[in-house]
Amino acid sequence: MAEVPPPTRPGARPRQTSGDRGPAAGRGACGPVRTEAGFSIAVAHGPEALETADTVIVAPTHRLGGIAEEGVLRAPLAQALARIRPGARTVSICTGAFVLAAAGLLDGRPATTHWAEAEHFRRLFPRVRFDAGVLIVDDGDLLSSAGAAAGVDVCLHLVRRDHGSALANQVARRCIVPPWRDGGQAQYIERPVPEPTTATTAPTRACALERLDRPLSLGELAAYARMSVRTVTRRFRDEAGVTPGQWLTAQRVEVAKRLLETSDLPIGLVADRAGFGSANSLRQHMRELVGVSPDAYRRTFHTSAAHTSATGGRAAAGV
Repeated sequence: MAEVPPPTRPGARPRQTSGDRGPAAGRGACGPVRTEAGFSIAVAHGPEALETADTVIVAPTHRLGGIAEEGVLRAPLAQALARIRPGARTVSICTGAFVLAAAGLLDGRPATTHWAEAEHFRRLFPRVRFDAGVLIVDDGDLLSSAGAAAGVDVCLHLVRRDHGSALANQVARRCIVPPWRDGGQAQYIERPVPEPTTATTAPTRACALERLDRPLSLGELAAYARMSVRTVTRRFRDEAGVTPGQWLTAQRVEVAKRLLETSDLPIGLVADRAGFGSANSLRQHMRELVGVSPDAYRRTFHTSAAHTSATGGRAAAGV
């Protein structure tokens, strides 16, 4: 997926072409829609399709016109978005968040967009609980993602949420992309280029991934990285966007999820192999990071549950 340039800056005129009317989603007629890349997309349905859609994705564009300048939707686009049925899942990619915010769908809700547009977005939509430091925001029926490449992340997240990590990992491998990117936008924001001699925590993180089943202290990580505790903590924040402890917990949760999906091990043994030490610790961290208990996650995503869904049953997260 190619990165789409960010929306027009305040006070500037957006690039216009003959007949430009902003995002094409607001147009009532079907037919070919010319893209900014010079080719056309055949649109088979009009806005009425939104009335029955389970998931609606708003793609990014820099030709937002009045949306980026004043936070106002053109009437056809506002009418199209009003057709989205209650309970449908709505997703924005990159600057698509401007469209959802202008429609009022993000008022009082958490959301993100490209870091380069963070301050502009905050000024334009003060009612949105904006977070510029993450790649994805999942607020149930409303999801948003950072840059256009984070659109791949949010789509994989949807696959993972609906069908489990195993299938999401297969899709990621087919697309030749990582199934999950550590940290948030902090690692992509433009900063001064570090000196070539600056140490990195990448080898330390790789080593830690091979030892998640046992306790790992911050002192051990610092010793392996040949850095002070203070330095390794700072480098983790710079490179992964989180503290070493937060990173370790997230990786252990991923190990636990895989074990819950693919094995019948008791919860206590899953916790032990993931490095949590106790079932209670695993339950606490899974509720914090995944939103469900280990038992609930297993019922939804265990291989047998996926088989039941594929043969006519309904897995909870896929309904």
